[in-house]
Amino acid sequence: MDKFKFSQIGQNIKSIIKNENRNKTIPPSEIAAYLKKVKKEDEEAYYNYLKKLPPEILGEVLLELPESLKENAIKHLSAEKLTVAIKELESDDATDLIKDIEEIDENLERKVYENLSEEDKKDIEKLSIYDETQAGAYMQLEVFEAKVDETIDEAIKRLRKLKEEGELENIQQVYVVDDDRHLKAIIPLGDLITFDFKKRFKDIMKEGKYEPITVRATEPIKDVIKKFEDYNLPVLAVVNDNGKLLGRITSDDIIDLIEEQATEQIYNLAGVEDDAEEEDDIKIVTKKRAWWLFINLWTAILASVVIGLFDETIQKYVALAVLMPIVASMGGNAGTQTLTVVVRKLALGEIDWDNAKEALIKETLIALFNGLIFAVVMGAIAWFWFNDHLLGVVIALAMVINLLAAGFFGAVIPLVLKKIGADPAVGSSVVLTTVTDVVGFFAFLGLAKIMLVN
Repeated sequence: MDKFKFSQIGQNIKSIIKNENRNKTIPPSEIAAYLKKVKKEDEEAYYNYLKKLPPEILGEVLLELPESLKENAIKHLSAEKLTVAIKELESDDATDLIKDIEEIDENLERKVYENLSEEDKKDIEKLSIYDETQAGAYMQLEVFEAKVDETIDEAIKRLRKLKEEGELENIQQVYVVDDDRHLKAIIPLGDLITFDFKKRFKDIMKEGKYEPITVRATEPIKDVIKKFEDYNLPVLAVVNDNGKLLGRITSDDIIDLIEEQATEQIYNLAGVEDDAEEEDDIKIVTKKRAWWLFINLWTAILASVVIGLFDETIQKYVALAVLMPIVASMGGNAGTQTLTVVVRKLALGEIDWDNAKEALIKETLIALFNGLIFAVVMGAIAWFWFNDHLLGVVIALAMVINLLAAGFFGAVIPLVLKKIGADPAVGSSVVLTTVTDVVGFFAFLGLAKIMLVN
């Protein structure tokens, strides 16, 4: 955030707090980013801002804050302030915030929950039964529905009243249901206003082009993401196993979810925990990163042990010490390419254990072809560099072997982790680095011992 924008947001927030312009629109994410910077410079000012933020935006701002800042913020806010903030949120966000409060302080959560209306309590209870891997955990219960026998005019008048009362926000579609709330059609509001207002919804439904695309509340969230991508949806209706309308999932939640998953995968591939990286405490971040570095240390020692097995060979042929890092580096980079592609495809559901054979063959062949290409290149370089054609042959063969191993294991490791129920991104890079280092050094030095020294 540049300094001008930072200053402008600060002025806008101050005007809202002073009730000078409650209609000014500032995205909660920008307010959260501003408050994060304020806390680093003036902690007291940070908490004062939080306590004075209007309740209609406080809840959304809290949800946008990093976990560590959110925890501190909740601890400094009263139960009454948090209750009002939750009342202003849509049901899915209200449930998320009440869960956050519960994790931080159960007594505070109990006070907040007791102060909510019975309707809000019921909504939270309905959404709390779903696991975070299920679609129902991401739905909001606020939907605009109409009966099949209702006229368009009646529905629009009712929608206008609900909007005026602040009961509904971001409404893009009308969900047409029967008397038992079975979902029969989904009609965009843009289409709705083009029809004769005297018509009933059952008359429009006869055209057959408003068949609902739905997801069951118990379906995995990864299937929901796939439907949003396949159908390019702004919102998706959620039903139970009998087809009764329960709520809706909006694209903003899916975008956040995709971003979180992508961030987590990138961090995990690098041996970094995404939650830890949000911490401002250097000691906590250092500790988390040190754990993976400690594992890497032992893998590096293992590679060094392999090198130690050929210490006499290296002493007799010093050029090997110069070329060794090239073999390991090329294998590591080739393996990382394969690993990244396979992990991403696993996350998107494009491959799984059952159809892994094709992906495994493809990645292995790519690695083999690249191995052959760079074997020729590196073999020629080594030959001219040290004026030894046999040395060129040794490094060429080692390059093929190591890149082939990198491609094969770069695909197999995440597939195996996925099969046993582990996150394929976590630990894959550490294991793969070990494989490429050990195979690379052993192949290169072993071939050198056979072809150059003996």
